[in-house]
Amino acid sequence: MKSLTLAVVVCLLVLAGRQGSQAEENRGAVFVMTNAASNNQVVAYNRQNDGSLQLAGVFSTGGNGSGGTIDPLHSQGSLILSADHNLLFALNAGSGTISSFAVEGSRLRLLDSTSSGGSAPTALTQIGDLLYVLNSGGNGNVSGFRVTGSGHLIPIHDATKPLSGDATSPTSLAISPNGRFLIVAESATNSIDVFRVLPDGQLSNISVDASAGAVPFALAFSPDGVLVSANASNDISSYWVGWNQTLTTISSEVPTLGMATCWDVVLPNRRLVYTSNAGSSTISGFAIRRNGSLTPIASTVVASNPTGSTNLDITASSDEKYVYTLNAGTGTIGIFAVESDGSLSSLGTVGGLTASSGLNGIAAY
Repeated sequence: MKSLTLAVVVCLLVLAGRQGSQAEENRGAVFVMTNAASNNQVVAYNRQNDGSLQLAGVFSTGGNGSGGTIDPLHSQGSLILSADHNLLFALNAGSGTISSFAVEGSRLRLLDSTSSGGSAPTALTQIGDLLYVLNSGGNGNVSGFRVTGSGHLIPIHDATKPLSGDATSPTSLAISPNGRFLIVAESATNSIDVFRVLPDGQLSNISVDASAGAVPFALAFSPDGVLVSANASNDISSYWVGWNQTLTTISSEVPTLGMATCWDVVLPNRRLVYTSNAGSSTISGFAIRRNGSLTPIASTVVASNPTGSTNLDITASSDEKYVYTLNAGTGTIGIFAVESDGSLSSLGTVGGLTASSGLNGIAAY
């Protein structure tokens, strides 16, 4: 009887340990890409219940980044998670490849590395089993892939399309929530490109629309299809995408009151969008109204990083409780709690990254 009781206790302890481990894995994670010119890596962090981060590991992408100092990729979306958080996709600008990983809590397992269909890939977007990459080398192009159940990438025939012309300096791309449109920002031409995504994943010919704000940089969609663009002219715009591949401006140039506004993140359930203003080390916040218009939260600037942070990419946890910024100037991650009114409260930073080393790309769940 004593032996049986002891066995039951041991089993209960083992089960509790497994449940605790599973809860640890499911709490969330944050990933940052080093973009190193030799042996590009992804640095992974466990996300705790209070939003704080603990280093979990460093994982090689199997390729090379571009190297550099501050924002060498000049893009948003070089590191993205699938919607179900089971896959992570990373770009290797120096190798011209895309790496896919299985996400196991905060651990990563490299699954595949595939040619990007162009040179100097800088941004990604994904929905369902479709993934598109923005290649900024040469005249630039977009290229499409089918994501298999095992996380491998298969090029889609006739899903590689050129951009509007020469020297477009493309910076980001986004696919609409209904999967019907692929949108690209061209910062040098002040244009936003619209491609129709066909049922087989192929792309239509390009339609080029003028951007409402100068130097469109980062694109993101709300769940009901409002396209939001953070513009390097230090403002933010919103649009409806028409079936004829044209854009209708909703909010034209809403000031961010920050400097070097170049990145954004949408919190879909709360209909909030935050911009990362690298020049002023600040974050601006806006509500996305039902009609697609953008309204500043409070006095617009809702949070600040320490001076000199040069916060580039920005992301949010999947429960929308926390926002994280990649502070390339200091080699840190800024941590912010999302308050009920949409304002952000700083929870400090976590270090350990190399400052001014070419860091690009941050993703979280």
